Amino acid sequence: MKIKLIISLVLVFIIVHVFSTSTSLIAQTKSEQQTAKYLDPKISIEERVDDLISRMTLEEKISQMVHTAPAIERLGIPAYNWWNECLHGVARNGLATVFPQAIGLASTWDKNLMRQISNAISDEARAKYNDAIKRNKHEIYQGLTFWSPNINIFRDPRWGRGMETYGEDPFLTGQMGNEFIRGLQGNDPNYLKVVATAKHFAVHSGPEQDRHIFNAQISEYDLRETYLPAFRTSVQDAKVQSLMCAYNSFRGNACCSNDPLLDKILREEWGFNGYVVSDCGAISDIYQNHKEAKNAAEASAFAVKAGTDLECGRTYPNLLQAVQQGLIKESELDISLRRLFKARFKLGMFDPPEIVPYSKIKMDVVDSKENQNLALKTARESIVLLKNVGHPAIGGENNLLPLKKDIKTIAVIGPNADDVDVIYGNYNGFSSHPITPLKGIQKKLPDTKVIYARGCDIAENIPSFEVIPPSMLFTSADKKQNGLNAEYFDNREFKGDPVLSKVDKNIDFNWWDTSPLKESMQSNFSVRWSGYFVPDKSGRYAVGGYGMDAFQIYFEDTLLVKYSGVHVPWKAYKFLELESGKAYKIKLEYRDSQRFSLIQLVCSVPKENLEERAIDAVKKSDVVIMMMGLSPGLEGEEMEVDVKGFKEAIEPLLIYRKLKKHY
Repeated sequence: MKIKLIISLVLVFIIVHVFSTSTSLIAQTKSEQQTAKYLDPKISIEERVDDLISRMTLEEKISQMVHTAPAIERLGIPAYNWWNECLHGVARNGLATVFPQAIGLASTWDKNLMRQISNAISDEARAKYNDAIKRNKHEIYQGLTFWSPNINIFRDPRWGRGMETYGEDPFLTGQMGNEFIRGLQGNDPNYLKVVATAKHFAVHSGPEQDRHIFNAQISEYDLRETYLPAFRTSVQDAKVQSLMCAYNSFRGNACCSNDPLLDKILREEWGFNGYVVSDCGAISDIYQNHKEAKNAAEASAFAVKAGTDLECGRTYPNLLQAVQQGLIKESELDISLRRLFKARFKLGMFDPPEIVPYSKIKMDVVDSKENQNLALKTARESIVLLKNVGHPAIGGENNLLPLKKDIKTIAVIGPNADDVDVIYGNYNGFSSHPITPLKGIQKKLPDTKVIYARGCDIAENIPSFEVIPPSMLFTSADKKQNGLNAEYFDNREFKGDPVLSKVDKNIDFNWWDTSPLKESMQSNFSVRWSGYFVPDKSGRYAVGGYGMDAFQIYFEDTLLVKYSGVHVPWKAYKFLELESGKAYKIKLEYRDSQRFSLIQLVCSVPKENLEERAIDAVKKSDVVIMMMGLSPGLEGEEMEVDVKGFKEAIEPLLIYRKLKKHY
């Protein structure tokens, strides 16, 4: 009995001690925050930053040097994800005004218009950030540090990212880039609206498949007259707050550990006082591919010493080992920490919202009528007419355009004519009412017969998708009811019984930042659809999904495709040989995203005689409008395109990826 009493007393003592210690620590933390200079907006940012850093441990400092910086609760530092994009509108975060792609913006040759565009983008950026903070969201693409604009010089079509740039002229690139930066960062004397990031520094526009391994060797003249002017003016004239260093090497030294680039030129010559962020994975390239360092710790030390303050990737946590091994001093890390927190203080992240002017911008500016009209104006200004040709039958040259409105029949030909992805480009947001060229022509000429014919796919093995219509979906194998059985869950794991069961005619949903369940919050639901897919013709189909975050499709009870990602909505599909009229069992499971909710069940339908149909449409028409060119399905970042002419180009990339697995 005495032993039990003693044990009970000891347990009571431990509980009281733990509680009192926890209470003491909480009180100490609150007291520390209440007396902290870094929370006083009346003193200089430099003093506030120094005070904050002086309170951080070495481990805490290193944790803030990666793009997914965790919260430090005892100091009141919230979690922050540095990665955001706004190349031609707020990107990858749901609904936004979508402006023409960067190469189209440059085609306006209008600096004043560019300032209006970037000001509208930064309005929407601040609105989305303010809304996210209210909902306690700190995910990727929800912050205020934007990795735009891309001011590389577009010289090599093998790059694949030329549409992201302002073209091949250094002067035009610099002037347009400057206005874009100014509109993003705002003109308040005390606060930044958002942080702009000029990228990729430097000489980064070679073959995309070699970007992790190639070494740019150019003359000093070409460096100074072609590749650096836009970066120099962005620093000295537009006062850009951030630069991103590139993957490649320059003169035998990786750009993200290149002391001449990041220190001598950028900081000493140009006077840059912002921070440098690495391209994603570029620090690991220093030792894995460029072979300039022995390991991750050494590569991290090299990069920080050269001037790369923030890493997009997972290598900088090895800085702890680098400090312990004497490869770098803690005081050298403090230099980078000062630059990073200076930016966060200038964004108002540690100040009361009522004194930060941009904290008052609300969500009603997002995709507003005013911004939509600005996007329409920009689209019109971006059009480049090479030659107003004419046919002898209508009087020769220089009189085809503008088209007459009394035309009886128009043929619209080409796979790009009715493809929303083509008008979005890449690094994009999503418009509430995207209008393809075909839809625009039909709307403009309601009394004209418009015949649409694809003519061909964009390329071999690049299917053209459409949402599977209700006529091809059934709730059961007897084909009595169109649609799919839908089960909605109030969690992301399909746990328990569904809170809503119904029949959805097809799967074409974009809930943006809302939920289909009134009692469930966005980012906390999942949906399972099941039934049968019945093709209306025999042939080769591409069957799959297009969605955000996570989805998987089962076909005849076998996993067909699976996708999980945080960056962009993705099409995941496989080719299948299917029979007309046969009922194939199909199931799609979708887990909601952290930022916005989008899911479609799609397929490509066999279309026989595409060329013949196009020719027939032309014969029946008075005017033919051809929609030609590339698409994001062919041109993009580090893509693997299984198309003749592309496959040979990506072979080095495939070899590189196989070799990388062995390191």
